[in-house]
Amino acid sequence: MKVKAVSYQIAESIDLRAFRKAFPAEPAHEEPDELFYAVDEQRHLSVFQYGVVSMLDYDEVRSAELLRFMEPYCRNLLEPRLSEEILVDTASTRFRLGYNTIELTHCDPEVLRIILLNVSQSVALDHYSQLTAALLEETYQHTQALERKGRLDMSGTRMIRYIGRTLNLKNRISENLYIFDSPDVTWENETLNRVDVGLKRTFDLQVRFRNIRDELEIVKENLDLFKDLVQHRKSLMLEWIVIALILVEVLNLLLEKLL
Repeated sequence: MKVKAVSYQIAESIDLRAFRKAFPAEPAHEEPDELFYAVDEQRHLSVFQYGVVSMLDYDEVRSAELLRFMEPYCRNLLEPRLSEEILVDTASTRFRLGYNTIELTHCDPEVLRIILLNVSQSVALDHYSQLTAALLEETYQHTQALERKGRLDMSGTRMIRYIGRTLNLKNRISENLYIFDSPDVTWENETLNRVDVGLKRTFDLQVRFRNIRDELEIVKENLDLFKDLVQHRKSLMLEWIVIALILVEVLNLLLEKLL
């Protein structure tokens, strides 16, 4: 039987504890950043703390109902929603991975969980890639202004706010990137490991992960430079203030002697 697994990046994060209490089913697998449900024999659901929900064999009506149900447990809902999907054949005569397809010889819940996990990671990497690209674009604008004018084209307060906003976003991305490691269970089961490695290759997860990490490192280097320039600007301003105060004191002394 062929069914579709779809992942949506619906928010910046999801409150898993609150969702677990409200959802009318018990999770088949539970982690601090993941809830996996076997809703029935075919339908499966994974919800991830980093704002992604993955569904297997959900039609459009059920998908829309579930997404509406989840909205109260989401922080910073996203529009438009990024999505990723893969077609799963749960009754094939062989195991095979193709372009956005996977064929299984039997329907094992743990295998389905690994499939939903990898699809969710793919859509999450798309989301973080967009955020990182926006950081780089804004950083390049400031470096280009620095090249043209020999100074940062922002006041000290605006620059500090930009640095703070950029660091917050960078930290949020970095905090969630660690979750893209293979789960421990794949090291203990050859079939799960085969599925996990194959899907990571299909979705280019490792390459995309490294690209985001390298781009964040570029952002960090530029932020360090900007912070040094802001600090230098403040030091220079303090030096001029000290010089001005000394001049005022000297003028006062001269005026006192002349009078």
